[in-house]
Amino acid sequence: MLEHLEAIEEKYNSLSEELTKPEVLGDIKKTTEISKEMRDMEDVVNCYRKYKKVLQEIDDAKEMIKDPEMEEMAKEELSSLESEKEKLDGELQILLIPKDPNDSKNVIVEIRGAAGGDEANIFAGDLFRMYTRYAEKQGFKYEVYNSVDGEAGGFSQIEFMIKGEGAYSKFKYESGSHRVQRVPVTESNGRLQTSTATVLVMPEAEEVDIEIKPSDLRIDIYRSSGCGGQGVNTTDSAVRITHLPTNTVVTCQNERSQIQNKEQAMKVLKARLYEMEVRKKEEEDGNIRKSKIGTGDRAEKIRTYNYPQNRVTDHRIGYTTNNLDRVMNGELGDLIDALITEDQARKLAGEE
Repeated sequence: MLEHLEAIEEKYNSLSEELTKPEVLGDIKKTTEISKEMRDMEDVVNCYRKYKKVLQEIDDAKEMIKDPEMEEMAKEELSSLESEKEKLDGELQILLIPKDPNDSKNVIVEIRGAAGGDEANIFAGDLFRMYTRYAEKQGFKYEVYNSVDGEAGGFSQIEFMIKGEGAYSKFKYESGSHRVQRVPVTESNGRLQTSTATVLVMPEAEEVDIEIKPSDLRIDIYRSSGCGGQGVNTTDSAVRITHLPTNTVVTCQNERSQIQNKEQAMKVLKARLYEMEVRKKEEEDGNIRKSKIGTGDRAEKIRTYNYPQNRVTDHRIGYTTNNLDRVMNGELGDLIDALITEDQARKLAGEE
């Protein structure tokens, strides 16, 4: 591990020197690339430098123990330093886990009401509110691309992007089937009902991630039916794009401009096709890791929200919390941290 860390620090120092060269400073693209590469290494390098400092201080303390006058104080110092070394050792192991290349990307989220009729659509709306409130708490922005309102409230379908550095690293565990247990507002007899909504989380695809041939697309323009201000229902601005080879269909009607709707729809299409490619490659390579938290499949039951008991349970890691009201208000931090910690623990255990 130390040899690997030394190589990372040498690379970091080399890049730092590179940034001082006039020919690099004059090239904005090159400067941006180097700066990003350094940012990706920064946490590891800073932690490794602390680790090396502690190792040196441990050696110094061991030398001090040989002096009878300094022995007692040196032993106390050594004990404290050994604890610090152990802590930093654990941090370094986690930092050296190979990073998901998509972690820093924006995400596209799609929520659909599933089993349960009107109540499922209302629950889809509740999940949308939960995610967007959490996003705001993280300093992320969100933008709705497409939505179809439910008759009794909520959404039968809603697609939106969450923008911010590291958005995918936070939201990537949310794909799957979410189940709610409560008495619906639409239920006159006060009976408890179980309904579901499905969530799909995809990293925003970059140009280098996916290539789409114009000849593979069918683009239809039609009149918007959702909200969006005056004029949205009176002009042919909604866009439906069909990717013919895969029969993947995306729509966007939330912008007033046909051009804007087409741009948004293409972003969603690229994300879907990229997600399909990644899944196909994993299956072909037999590379679906045991350490992966869930399959990411829309049909996989991942979480239950029990309103009568104010309880949320994540079935993949056996995590339960009795503060559903706060979770639905966007306080997802503890739940997402638990998923990240479990993912890291499985990777450290070598479950590849």
